[in-house]
Amino acid sequence: MPVYTEYNKGTVPVKVYTNEIEYGAIDQLINLSKLPFIHSHIAAMPDVHCGKGATVGTVIPTIDTIIPAAVGVDIGCGMQAVRLNLMKDDLPNQKKMARLRSRVEEMVPIGFYKHSYKDAPKKACKPLDDSLDNIISKHPELMKMVKNLPHTWVRQMGTLGGGNHFIEICFDDDNQLWVMLHTGSRGIGNAMGKYFSALARRIKPKDVRLPHKELAFFSKEDDYFNDYLFAVNWAQDYARTNRDQIMKSVLEVVSKEFKKMSLNGDIIDCHHNYVAREHHFGKDVYITRKGAISAKEGEPGIVPGSMGAKSFIVSGKGNAESFCSSAHGAGRKMSRSAARKRFRRSDLEIQTRGIECRKDSEVIDEIPAAYKSIDSVMDKQSDLVSIKHQLKQVLCIKG
Repeated sequence: MPVYTEYNKGTVPVKVYTNEIEYGAIDQLINLSKLPFIHSHIAAMPDVHCGKGATVGTVIPTIDTIIPAAVGVDIGCGMQAVRLNLMKDDLPNQKKMARLRSRVEEMVPIGFYKHSYKDAPKKACKPLDDSLDNIISKHPELMKMVKNLPHTWVRQMGTLGGGNHFIEICFDDDNQLWVMLHTGSRGIGNAMGKYFSALARRIKPKDVRLPHKELAFFSKEDDYFNDYLFAVNWAQDYARTNRDQIMKSVLEVVSKEFKKMSLNGDIIDCHHNYVAREHHFGKDVYITRKGAISAKEGEPGIVPGSMGAKSFIVSGKGNAESFCSSAHGAGRKMSRSAARKRFRRSDLEIQTRGIECRKDSEVIDEIPAAYKSIDSVMDKQSDLVSIKHQLKQVLCIKG
């Protein structure tokens, strides 16, 4: 049987797969559970923590309704990983590893950087072009939210961004190498998330009292419901294509360093901030996974730890109570500002010893100690997923 703590203070129960949860996150979850259109219950994963709009690590089933702020602004954010035919012993020395990291950073713009329009992967953007024009024709205000939008969304394709987004080279228990990355829909997805969240707040229905303004929603009867759903699906496609382009660039760099390189298996890709139409507990509903991955029976997934810990390739167990879902990572246990106040560069160097990565003050907020224990998260979700591979990073690129 699933092991969870249940809170019953709203319209539906909240089932939390951990006892490591702050009061603020509990309050957010209870607020969600008071909404009249939640189906069956709300599930919170072991990496649950406070978020903007809704709690990170939450699975929200809604009937003919979607909450834009629950989806968030990093629409389609997720993971991608692939195993290589290379072994840990094939890796170069530390000096050459630093060169390898530099070459990846030259190929994949990080942080606020983007491709020049000349070098941008315009061919990858082409299938998304007409659909974006459709969205903007109905919502021209989006043009004002991204500087030079017609060029920017193309130039950001194949770029990493900042925050907790990363590219890693790891090895598994058999010492086989993997490439793993984490990113989403970049500036255009962010703009869509902010725009539709604000729109939902403006048109909130008078017959529903919201526990919090961020829980404003679109129902199927609203004029904007289909527009938002179309935009969300577009951003999710953009995010997936963005990861494909980054992976292509990273593999190109690695193949130049290791002439015998080839893929040893399919590329695994999973969103962890997204909406999907699914059937649960006798009803077709919209499932919002905010910081959670789909974990249907036998479905492959990726659960990363922090930049100094380990990560896991998993297979879903199709657990009904979690809406066939799993945690999306270690989950933060302290805010970025708290981490910057508490830790120094020397702490970061110690906690990332042996890993080729940035060790400057700009990434202290991503220090491993700012995150929950990934081992603890995995222990708490043993009935949600099974572990197929355990990965340890040797190179990490942060935005």
